[in-house]
Amino acid sequence: MTTDQQDTDTAALDTDVLVVGAGPTGLMLAAELRLGGAEVVVVDQRPGPTTESRASTLHARTMEILDSRGLLDGLGTPPCEPRGHFGGVPLDLTLPGPYPGQWKVAQTRTEELLERRAADLGADLWRRHQLLSLTVRDGADGAPEGVEAETIGPYGPVRVRARHLVGCDGEDSTVRRLVRAPFPGQDARRELLRADVSGVSVADRRFQRLRHGLAIAATRDGVTRVMVHEFGRPVTERGGGEPDFAEVTDVWKRVTGEDISHGTPLWVNAFGDANRQLARYRHGRVLFAGDAAHRQMPSGGQALNLGLQDAFNLGWKLAAVVRGSAPEDLLDTYDTERRTVGRQVLANIRAQVELLLGGPEVEPARALLTELLAVDGVRRHLAGMISGLGIRYDVGGGAAGPDAPVD
Repeated sequence: MTTDQQDTDTAALDTDVLVVGAGPTGLMLAAELRLGGAEVVVVDQRPGPTTESRASTLHARTMEILDSRGLLDGLGTPPCEPRGHFGGVPLDLTLPGPYPGQWKVAQTRTEELLERRAADLGADLWRRHQLLSLTVRDGADGAPEGVEAETIGPYGPVRVRARHLVGCDGEDSTVRRLVRAPFPGQDARRELLRADVSGVSVADRRFQRLRHGLAIAATRDGVTRVMVHEFGRPVTERGGGEPDFAEVTDVWKRVTGEDISHGTPLWVNAFGDANRQLARYRHGRVLFAGDAAHRQMPSGGQALNLGLQDAFNLGWKLAAVVRGSAPEDLLDTYDTERRTVGRQVLANIRAQVELLLGGPEVEPARALLTELLAVDGVRRHLAGMISGLGIRYDVGGGAAGPDAPVD
């Protein structure tokens, strides 16, 4: 990695890979790239790691990945819950393997662990740096091929030149917009309101379907997380902002009859059932991973785990390409493998959304699913889908194999 001063106003930085986004996916990717010997710069416009634990579940496949990197000790002894759900219908997630079930780890803790791992391996993290533009160089006139990105940070503009760039910058990805990457699918039609609240006392609810909507509540360490959907209520236009607490309390009261307006909101947001996926995860020297590549309603932690597994698949491949030990077309296998997995996950999430947020008309389907889950083959299939243990990649000749990480 090299730096220089092109002029008095703009610094320039050369690296192998520029990762845009320092969430769990970007940090996991940065660590994997460094492990494979690639120089890495990560830019993120946030001043620090998230303080909002949007996701709190690590699945069995992700736990195996973290174990393979010696990271589980850093998580301490997180609680394990063998029971998950499919569309709110209870589902036993236990399957053969060292980490059956789902493991409850706050996203704040996951990010802290992965940031420390990336830093220890030598990744260069630039916070408060916003991506403004990017240009893909095609090697004309003898110039090296690669990507040139313009960012602005606390000390002014920085130009980053890299051989490859990976967008890990979330569902509203700036990289995706700049590349104009086709992102087909559907916009959100329904939404769940969510809040972390202190100073309230409500009974725990696990996907409780009431006459007027769906209510979920769980209290840990004096903080109650509530989630609520009112049947038939469409997505509210808020101009890109989050709902206020009054909106959450109003919907909660209409659905449950309970008043939680006296509580203190610590965090409020809404998430909808938008379902979109990039037509391609690779656009030449620009690639995508995590929510930048696929947008889906959070369901049992699948979004976070899908992103971490994207990074694990891509990291060793991209490192091998930039250090010259593998051809460029190895990156096409990342697109093929992870786009297929992403399509399968988004399909199961679409089905779960109908079961979760549909009104009385979905009750027959929910009853049928409950009966089918008593058949162990059905249960194992759905558990493998959600946990990631059912993922197989076609490696030719009818065989299937897992990711092939760097030793």
